Amino acid sequence: QVQLVESGGGLVQAGGSLRLSCVVSGRTFSSYAMGWFRQAPGKEREFVAAISWSGGRNYADFVKDRFTISRDNAKNTVFLQMNSLKPEDTAVYYCAARRQGGTLPVDRLEYNYWGQGTQVTVSS
Repeated sequence: QVQLVESGGGLVQAGGSLRLSCVVSGRTFSSYAMGWFRQAPGKEREFVAAISWSGGRNYADFVKDRFTISRDNAKNTVFLQMNSLKPEDTAVYYCAARRQGGTLPVDRLEYNYWGQGTQVTVSS
């Protein structure tokens, strides 16, 4: 059973930063592609960023140059560094894992495992 546990969410003022972490159980983390998604109230869950097993990255246009995804395979952890946060970034942020680690789809249905989410609130 693969489990994902996110942390690092919270309340921050506009322009501030947060770093989300997601720890993944299991021995095959290094072969997974990892993604971050977010869901605001009343909206669909949307793609934010993803990183392949080899370090390739894909970002949603609305977070380019503000967010950075990275991974530490020795710690089974993926990170999302979020800078220059805006009120519209307020959402529950979810970590996701994809067994096919070489591709970085934006469709949430392409991911196999999900965390429980962590709330990010950006005040104006």
